[in-house]
Amino acid sequence: MHDPKMMDTIENGGGFIAALDQSGGSTPKALRGYGVEENAYANDDEMFALIHGMRSRIVTAPSFGSGKVIGAILFEKTMDGEADGKAVPSLLWERGVVPFLKVDKGLEDEADGVQMMKPMPELSALLERAKAKGVFGTKMRSVINLASPSGIAAIVKQQFDVAGEILDHGLMPMIEPEVNIKSAERAQCDAILLQEITNQLDALPADRKVMLKLSIPAEANLYTSLVDHPRVARVVALSGGFSRDEACSELAKNRGMIASFSRALLQDLRHPMTDAEFDASLGEAIDQIHQASTVKG
Repeated sequence: MHDPKMMDTIENGGGFIAALDQSGGSTPKALRGYGVEENAYANDDEMFALIHGMRSRIVTAPSFGSGKVIGAILFEKTMDGEADGKAVPSLLWERGVVPFLKVDKGLEDEADGVQMMKPMPELSALLERAKAKGVFGTKMRSVINLASPSGIAAIVKQQFDVAGEILDHGLMPMIEPEVNIKSAERAQCDAILLQEITNQLDALPADRKVMLKLSIPAEANLYTSLVDHPRVARVVALSGGFSRDEACSELAKNRGMIASFSRALLQDLRHPMTDAEFDASLGEAIDQIHQASTVKG
């Protein structure tokens, strides 16, 4: 069901996945980081045009096609847009970058120590549209703040239930139950999450695989059994509020995990840069994250 070349790139590629999927709520913060203040746009359309310009600049930069980025997670408007005169998913794959789509609609308020995903009533139609555009997989995020066994079990079940629908549409689900790295119970959250994910993976049919996007664990190599699990195509790590230096240092301690960074990838990019300066800064970030993903110390 999955494109075999894309599947091989994701399972075996020596690189990392760029997260370019800031949604409406997080776009103003992403633009501020890029050097674009809120007075630079008057409405959502202008705001999304600016963030699309930033993303287009990233995906068309020479360094982005270096072979070190093997995947990119897109926001829906980016999937529907163009860069360099081409549909973004098509342009990415021409550059050897497998396209993914963020499909969740944000988070519920915290309950039982976690934030579940909001309902996704239009998911099926979105998945069909993504498939038609050449998208390989999806990503969906929920958040764990406290070491609540019942809360974490509920989050993981919800993730795997939705993953089943995504697999039914021929797409690869990237499951992201993020552990808040600032939680005082971070290590306990990691341990409970590991057990709940393992239970769900063990129950999957032999012909199904998922991807996991996880916070870098407090204990190095805690997730090695997930990396090696036959139902897992790849385990990727989110930067979760770490700076790029911190995230890369922590990631490098974990065998088999590769990066799927957002802010840590983009943190030094600025709107006023010349194209050469922009590509040089992006290339430096890509090189550092690639090394942390492929060379483990």
